[in-house]
Amino acid sequence: MRGEGYYDLLGVDRRASTTEIKSAYRQKARLAHPDAGGSPDEFQALRQAYEVLIDPLQRAAYDRALARAAATASPARARRPGRKLGEDPGFTAELPVLDPDALDWWDAARGRARPGAAPGHAPAVLLLVWLLLVVLPIMAGTLAVAVWLLVASAVAIWLVRRHRELGRAERALDDEFGGTVVFGAPGGEPDQWGERLTAELLERYLTRLPGARIFHGLAWPGSVFADIDHAVLAGRRLVLIESKTWLPGHYAADEDGDLWRDDRRFLGGATQLPEALDAFRALLPGAEVRGALIVYPSRTGEITTDEDFDAPAPPMTPDQFVQVIGDWLAAEPSHVDVRLLRTVRAQVV
Repeated sequence: MRGEGYYDLLGVDRRASTTEIKSAYRQKARLAHPDAGGSPDEFQALRQAYEVLIDPLQRAAYDRALARAAATASPARARRPGRKLGEDPGFTAELPVLDPDALDWWDAARGRARPGAAPGHAPAVLLLVWLLLVVLPIMAGTLAVAVWLLVASAVAIWLVRRHRELGRAERALDDEFGGTVVFGAPGGEPDQWGERLTAELLERYLTRLPGARIFHGLAWPGSVFADIDHAVLAGRRLVLIESKTWLPGHYAADEDGDLWRDDRRFLGGATQLPEALDAFRALLPGAEVRGALIVYPSRTGEITTDEDFDAPAPPMTPDQFVQVIGDWLAAEPSHVDVRLLRTVRAQVV
């Protein structure tokens, strides 16, 4: 074993899940890779630590060696039998059942998915039609009727053309994407139950937005890994999501993306969301991109979070996510930006 422990080398806690170890390794390996100007020795050390900790048998043997070393060095600090620390391997959290009446955006999210211009233009068009067809005839004299008829005819022709264009765009959307709303699949490993819960959460609630499209397993631009667990696109708004299974406690994130648990720096997990946000903002100019960590307890107990959701990687409970992010995505509930949809879908691993 190295003088620097494998957990310390990857920057994860001894109780870190396989998903968190993978995430931490990918983040550090990118910086340490020789092609990126890193040290070959450091990259090799990271690789060795990753290969040991990602394999259950090797990790168990490594943990036993650490325990023996700790017991030899300081017997008084040995853990007392029966003390509950770490995750419960047999535990799986449950999704909350939310009351739609408590969701501010629920009733506004109706209609059908429509490509092209955002639906926010429709009220202005209806107002113009009302002025031309109702108000002007009342106010205008006989001489102005002919002018009004010409203008009204032009508006009617424009509306018919616009309706036909929208119909063609909807058919093209169906032809290209086949009506698919969910792209990719959540992780299937036993310890990735948090991803599967989030997938169910997104489909249960956010598909209420007819224009929303859900993605699982997104790669950063230029990557071949599933760097981001999930994403939801609605109109020109994209939220990147990581699913976390952490010990019960109170979680927060600061403006630098650092995580805190019970008012102390959290060393038991990592996130790539701050870097992912930068990468996808560069990939999708003009789009609004934000992040969220959906946190589930890894054993019996309660998860709470700070309600500062403007941080780059804010921890959220599932019900907070549905309320806050659902409301944010519902700004354009029926709008599908085909260009953004095509680009994000291409990143699904």
